[in-house]
Amino acid sequence: MADLESVIKEAAKAIIRMASVSPADDVVNALRNAVKIEVHEPSKVQLNAILTNIEMANKYNSAVCQDTGVPTFFIKLGDGFPVRSRLFSILTEAVREVTRELPLRSNSVDPTTDRNSGDNTGIGIPVFDVELFDGNYLEMVYTPKGGGTELPSKAFVVPPGTAWEKLPELVLNAVVDAGPMPCPPVIVGIGIGPSVDVAAKLAKKAAVLRPVGSRNPNEKIAKIETALLDAINKLGIGAHGTGGTVTALDVHIEYSYRHPATFAIGIVFSCWATRRARAVVYPDGKYEVKPL
Repeated sequence: MADLESVIKEAAKAIIRMASVSPADDVVNALRNAVKIEVHEPSKVQLNAILTNIEMANKYNSAVCQDTGVPTFFIKLGDGFPVRSRLFSILTEAVREVTRELPLRSNSVDPTTDRNSGDNTGIGIPVFDVELFDGNYLEMVYTPKGGGTELPSKAFVVPPGTAWEKLPELVLNAVVDAGPMPCPPVIVGIGIGPSVDVAAKLAKKAAVLRPVGSRNPNEKIAKIETALLDAINKLGIGAHGTGGTVTALDVHIEYSYRHPATFAIGIVFSCWATRRARAVVYPDGKYEVKPL
């Protein structure tokens, strides 16, 4: 068991490093495409600078953004995987070690004292989201969620009767209010559910986990995603707020069933440096790092 715990930590450190150094491949490809379609020269300059920044981070194996985010793990834990109660402490130690080794800026602050822990850990950090499934392996996705994209997040509970009509207005107003703060071009995640906490969690998953260009399998939702993406890119905010035609790389919506009396909406942004990496660990001690 001790050996398997070491393997889990090794795999976790690998994806923390990978996600910290470069945005996901689909995001980088979307940025390259954005340069091709952008018509506003100041925005094109910013997009090219972003791509140069990504190249340099990969070349020197350093963090692609000074905001190395809140360490967040999305975990799928098989019923038959032998390490369970120790998992959080193993992953927390992996965060501590990579913070020191890469290095990463620490973004874990005690709200009562304003003291930074110095190692990206603390009460409630790293953030863990766990799903159980019928299997014998562990899958974990690491994503560092930056503060600039979290600050303009929104959450609403609106009357169900007018919710679908209200949704585009809420999203577009949120994008305008955010302006350059979340470092556009952004991915806009929208969650719909029975309560604010559920909607916000779905919005975050939509923003950071879904590949750019993917569409919700629900045809109605997919059409809304496409329409909102088109509307957002007509706002003229552009890369880093310099104006232009590419404000968002994509819009993703995730939903769950709701209460008859409520229609909760969460809106979460993810920046051009949307970073994520995935590892799968098997009970025999083997592991593999996979793209999403």
